[in-house]
Amino acid sequence: MASYVRPTSLDEALDHLSAASINAAGPVILAGGTDFYPARVGRALDEDVLDVTGIPDLRGIRETEDGWRLGATTTWSEIAHADLPPVFDALRRAARLIGGVQIQNAGTLAGNLCNASPAADSVPPLLAMRAKVEIHGRAGRRELPLGEFITGNRRTVLKPGELVAAVLVPRPKKDAQSVFLKLGAREYLVISIAMVAVVLETEGNVVSAASVAVGACSAVAQRLPYLESELIGRRLNAALANRVKPEHFDMLAPIDDIRASAAYRREAAIVLVRRALTALGKQKGN
Repeated sequence: MASYVRPTSLDEALDHLSAASINAAGPVILAGGTDFYPARVGRALDEDVLDVTGIPDLRGIRETEDGWRLGATTTWSEIAHADLPPVFDALRRAARLIGGVQIQNAGTLAGNLCNASPAADSVPPLLAMRAKVEIHGRAGRRELPLGEFITGNRRTVLKPGELVAAVLVPRPKKDAQSVFLKLGAREYLVISIAMVAVVLETEGNVVSAASVAVGACSAVAQRLPYLESELIGRRLNAALANRVKPEHFDMLAPIDDIRASAAYRREAAIVLVRRALTALGKQKGN
């Protein structure tokens, strides 16, 4: 018979995971449930469930000496309304576009990452912010860059007995601005055809660091290192978008599906990145 457990501490959760994983894959870790329950409509739940929403240490946003710690069960509504610096603008915008208000009130940061959909709206902003994932298990604690955590469609590096405790965002070295743009059949309540996040650090009006990430155009969201290199040292103004070339997107592997063709997705990604850079250039006032 399936079991349901809702621990109130991280140690209790890890004890349960460790014991349950000895002879089996372990329970399903449940946070907001906004992916879990829709996938099981019309049938009884037959999996063991570990509900982590009762663990206070997994929730909330805290500023640290090195940056910010976003608890695993922090909701999208909490992120969208948090008082955070401009480097978070892309993530806060993505938070406002993840489903409707009801989904944003329940859906969680780690749930979106662990679900590992190619169209997960949180991944491009967090990739562009150079975020790391904090993982806990009975063997100890480890941190991984987000780009190493998600390994494919619905796949992560989480091992039996492990769970995500937080996402760690480093503090930018210089002034940083960010933007997130998403293309879908409509603006809200839609799975992305393509989406981009851009984070630019500037010294004066010159780009000193750049991160550009594209989602829904490959099995895992990707940063564009050749474009990032092209942007560094350039003046931040609307003309920066002219630096974007089609060959910068060669590492992407979009697919044909019911929402769009591969060719359309690639072209959409190019247009969105140019629009994002134009918006950041205008935002800087140049």
